[in-house]
Amino acid sequence: MEMEELRKRKTPRYQSFDYNSAGIYFITICTQNRRCLLSRIVGTGVLDCPQPELTRYGKIADKYIRQIHDFYEHLSVEGYVIMPNHIHLLLWVRENKNTIGDGQSRTPVPTNIVRANSTCSQFVSTFKRFCNKEYGENIWQARFNDHIIRNREDYEEHVKYIYENPIRWYYDELYTEE
Repeated sequence: MEMEELRKRKTPRYQSFDYNSAGIYFITICTQNRRCLLSRIVGTGVLDCPQPELTRYGKIADKYIRQIHDFYEHLSVEGYVIMPNHIHLLLWVRENKNTIGDGQSRTPVPTNIVRANSTCSQFVSTFKRFCNKEYGENIWQARFNDHIIRNREDYEEHVKYIYENPIRWYYDELYTEE
């Protein structure tokens, strides 16, 4: 993709929303070129419910998701699923008591993060960096998707989506046979 195309892209973010504010965010992180590196879906359905079987890459990603609170005391993962070529997770951002006057966290972030980036962006960037260091290569798509959870019903819908994602894998828009 040309650099000019990147500059012309419209941002899906709400212009008036403070993405550093406390709340719950539904995040999707995809592998580069949607390569199925993280898991494979096993199980036939009915009584043998389809579920992800993690690969080496998936186990490393799982380790860093589970350790999130060790790195960020104001973040926790409320639910997640590691699919073959993407991860869905619900990230709970609580008020960050370790902030500098402008709301920026003192937690470690990559050096290329600009001060305007959101807490979600910092989390995703740090997560990818730690995983890639252990992988010895970058497997992630450059961007990620996020959705602000607006209310209890929205939260419950996304929890259900995460839980049912392996069951719907073959109908998923991110499905590929690799």
